[in-house]
Amino acid sequence: MKFLISIITVFLIFSFFLFSFRKHVRLILKPKLKRDLILKIPENSDENAVNVLFLHHSTGRIIWEGGMEKWFKDFRSTTGKPYYITEQHFPFEYNNNPFDYWNIWVKHAGNKPWFYEPTLEMITSKYNVVVFKHCFPVSDIEPDSNTGKVSSDKRTLANYKLQYLALRDKLLQFPNTKFILWTGAALVKNATTPEHAQRAREFFDWVKNEWDREDDNIFLWDFYNLETEGNLYLLEANSKGVKDSHPNQEFAIKVAPLLCQRIVDVIENRGDRKGDI
Repeated sequence: MKFLISIITVFLIFSFFLFSFRKHVRLILKPKLKRDLILKIPENSDENAVNVLFLHHSTGRIIWEGGMEKWFKDFRSTTGKPYYITEQHFPFEYNNNPFDYWNIWVKHAGNKPWFYEPTLEMITSKYNVVVFKHCFPVSDIEPDSNTGKVSSDKRTLANYKLQYLALRDKLLQFPNTKFILWTGAALVKNATTPEHAQRAREFFDWVKNEWDREDDNIFLWDFYNLETEGNLYLLEANSKGVKDSHPNQEFAIKVAPLLCQRIVDVIENRGDRKGDI
């Protein structure tokens, strides 16, 4: 009987381990990925080319499909300027909340990927401009329960601010690379509460008014304001549905050129002009 209990106990502990670390285990068991699958190769390797990397999940993919690739092709044809853009799903296996960027780029910094996730050291060795963002779960912000912990994946204002401060310090370590961060994607009214939505607005206001600084290599694109048009929620007219916080195709087609122009402005040292984010 004792032997059976011991076997069951070991099984339960092993099962708990597999469940808790299922993403890590799945990645460890995967065949080794090629380096260019961990980090896409820039479109143009010419030394005069400016290569932009756009990191995204589903919301960013929708904006990308609003015509970003064609916009840059037309821009090169019209101006002759060698600006190239590459998109990549990132993180590969994790969320793209402030914690996840901190976890990969700050805590696990280095010249090797962390569980197939490219670090900033890897990215900045290949790309001149890095555009990154959060999907709409970032706006699901819970009340603060303490002063915050940088290593916590709980979505609170205190945690977000600590993670953003650490991220800013890390980005500043790569002065030859320009970073464009979106203000976070909003939630539709039926997918959140007024309290959560207010905390989201408070955080993005803090990012714009306190976290962001002039005369450095970090720039913003105010996606939150475009989605909400000054309101607390992603407007129904800009969403895929009353319960779906993804932006719709019409909205993507409208704002994709704005992001492209923002990238060009940053490349050409016009990123700090007031009213352009």
